[in-house]
Order: sequence, then structure tokens, then C-alpha cells
Amino acid sequence: MKLKIGTRGSKLALWQAYYVADLLKKGSVETEIVTIDTKGDKKQDVAIAEIGTKGVFTEEIEAQLKAGVIDMGVHSAKDMQSELPEDFELVAFTEREKVHDVLVGHKKLDLQNPHQIITLGTSSARRKALFQHYYPHIRTIEIRGNLQTRIAKMEAGLCDAIVLAYAGIHRMEYDNLIVHEFSTEQFIPAVGQGSITVEVLSAMPSKKKALIRQFVNHPETEQCIRAERAFLKTLRGGCSIPVFALGELSGKDLHLRGGVIKLDGKEKIQESISGPSHTAENLGNQLAQRVLQQGGDAILEEIKKQLQR
Repeated sequence: MKLKIGTRGSKLALWQAYYVADLLKKGSVETEIVTIDTKGDKKQDVAIAEIGTKGVFTEEIEAQLKAGVIDMGVHSAKDMQSELPEDFELVAFTEREKVHDVLVGHKKLDLQNPHQIITLGTSSARRKALFQHYYPHIRTIEIRGNLQTRIAKMEAGLCDAIVLAYAGIHRMEYDNLIVHEFSTEQFIPAVGQGSITVEVLSAMPSKKKALIRQFVNHPETEQCIRAERAFLKTLRGGCSIPVFALGELSGKDLHLRGGVIKLDGKEKIQESISGPSHTAENLGNQLAQRVLQQGGDAILEEIKKQLQR
């Protein structure tokens, strides 16, 4: 059997695609990597929120899936919109890397010092809002592009450091550039952060789906991310809305933390829930309802109005 894998063309995206290909090789599945430019890759001079909130990094890959050019799309799980288009599904999540955010640069920075002028680069609405909340004296600027492009922009003097997911930095072997690691108690990550996911057409033959799941899917990671994605879906969050969630397993129980924060960081609502891991999606829905009832609905409404201006 041979499967064509669709992916973005950045070094990190290709690393992810070849990682999945290597997992499939253990099941004697041949693969071919097909690179596809997405809307998010083509428009790197504007903020993600200005491009759109859905399918920024996935739409073109989904089009090639539908056309039969590829058999499966490989994505960072955190790039997946909360609701997939009809006829598509996520069939596997790889074992998760460490999920926390890190600061990447060439000099040590004292984030607690209000007198030190620090400019950090990030394209994430979540990270910008959390910095406004915890470190209001720090300036953040929009910085986009693949990992190497962002590092080059930083080195050219655009900012003092950049905020990124540890997973991507580690996979690209840039660990030596990490100057600070954020705890997940303070900076709860984006939904799905640290895992790679496989998207297919729902109509894909069940035998092929089963094969992908057998060799690519990590059940414990899947349970956590299914809970996080259910939380995100109920909140109707997108990549331009600062929503965050993290599921963690303890034996047969799943503990889920999640919330939403205003764009200016002045108000953050966060709740948690625990329950049997086999009820992952139900836990995500319940947590979202708690957040909405505690005032999350008003925050989300305000954010959506701000984004429409």
C-alpha cells in the first residue's frame, strides 16, 4: 500500500510529515510527501486574524484531499480549526512532545524587571494576551513566517526574542536558543500544542484508517486532545481568539484546564474539570459551559466585535 501525504513546505512541517511517514513504515506502508502552499504561508505580511479565522493553514491541503491528489494531510494539531469542514476527520494524533511555550533568543532577559525595555515577537493572540496579563510592561509585536524566518527577523533586530512552542524548537534542534521556559500553570498552551495530527476524508476506506491509527495514533494523547478540541468547539474559538486548554491524564482520569482571556489581557477566566478519560469530549463540553457561565460568553462577544472592526 502507498499513501500520499500532504503537508506545508516549511522545514518543521516537512519534519512532521516525515515523522508520520516513518511511523507508517513500521506497518510496511509506502508513502510519498506532497508539499502544498497554504493561505497562511502565502500571506506572511499580515496578522493571522486579518487572513481569516478558519483553515488558514489547512484549507488548501483539504482541497487536495477532496480532489484525490493526496490521501492524508499532516498538520500541527494546534493549527486545526475547531470544526472541520464536512466530509473530513482527524484519525490520529502522535505522542505529544512537551507542551509548554518558550522564549527564544541570544540574550538573557529579565521578564520581571519593569525597567528593562523588552520587545517580544509572536503571531499568537493567546500569547499576546497572556503577556499583557502577566507582564504588562513587555511590548509584543506581530512576527510571522516559518521558524527560520522568525529567527532571522529577530537576529535582524526586529525584536529581542520570540515566543514559540517548545515542540517546534526541539524538533528543529534549536534548544540552545531557549532563554526562558514558561510553566503551563501560567501559560496554558493552545489546544493540541505538541502533537501532530492526520486528517483524511471521512470516506477513506476503513482498513486504511485503521492502519493509520494503528501505527500513528497515541491513545493517551488522543484522549487529551479530544477533550481540548471539544472545549474549543463549544467556545467556537479560532486562531485569532485567545482560548487555551490542556488535558492531562492521571491513571484512568483526565484533568482538563481551560479558559479565555481578553485581547488586552485585563480579564482572564479559567476553570478546570476532572473525570474518566473515556468521557473526554463530554468533559471538554462541560468545561466550556463553565467558562461561558463565568463570563466567558461576554469576553468572546467583545473579542469578536473587536476583530470585526
